[in-house]
Amino acid sequence: MTSLGQRLDALGLRHTSEHLDDLIALAQKRRLGAREIIEHVVDIEEQDRSRRSLERRTTRSRIGRFKPISDYDWTWPKRIERDRVESAVRLDFLAEHRNIVLVAPQGLGKTMIAQNIAHQAVLAGHSVLFVTAAQLLLDLGAQESARGLDRRLRFYAGVALLVIDEVGYLGFDTRNADLLFQVVSRRYEKKSLIMTTNLAFKEWPTIFPNATCATALIDRVIHHADVLAIEGDSFRLREAEARRDKPAMNPNP
Repeated sequence: MTSLGQRLDALGLRHTSEHLDDLIALAQKRRLGAREIIEHVVDIEEQDRSRRSLERRTTRSRIGRFKPISDYDWTWPKRIERDRVESAVRLDFLAEHRNIVLVAPQGLGKTMIAQNIAHQAVLAGHSVLFVTAAQLLLDLGAQESARGLDRRLRFYAGVALLVIDEVGYLGFDTRNADLLFQVVSRRYEKKSLIMTTNLAFKEWPTIFPNATCATALIDRVIHHADVLAIEGDSFRLREAEARRDKPAMNPNP
């Protein structure tokens, strides 16, 4: 015969199934009534489903490892609008489907900031996907049929928050520019987008030298966007110089 635990699991009450003996012992110890037992089961199932949902969203987001925003050295950049960055981390832009564009030279933490924003969105219950521009276009370009391409475009258009990292590090041919344009267009005024780039917008046509959609792409990205520019020297360069200047330890004092 099917055990009670298996029947609970079949009903989707996984946590209760896994901890059935503990639940029975708790009910006996506290002399819980029927209503109290049911309320306790509902509470623990809600908590467990919330935990598993967060784990799934975190895994699917592909954010990867990152430093928390509390570790960011706000004093290092020569220019950064801290209040606007912190507003983005609070997700103030999401309700209005606004975009965030982080513009900074390499090594100033724009990817780290984008990861922190994405992580907060995951914690808030939103579906998130973090992907580099190269990964995105490689995926779309690999689709062998119009139906397959449309399916992937709908996937990228469907997540609540899409983060496209490292726009501008590689040049794109006309097909890749058109693919990126389609992703941006499908999300335009519907869902938020975060982009990180090392180039000012006036330099974006150099990324898409032969693409007729470059101007339209830029227009859709920045129309409803908070553009957060960071200026200064690379954190990584500073850390490398600090390691170089640090006296070597003498193993035989």
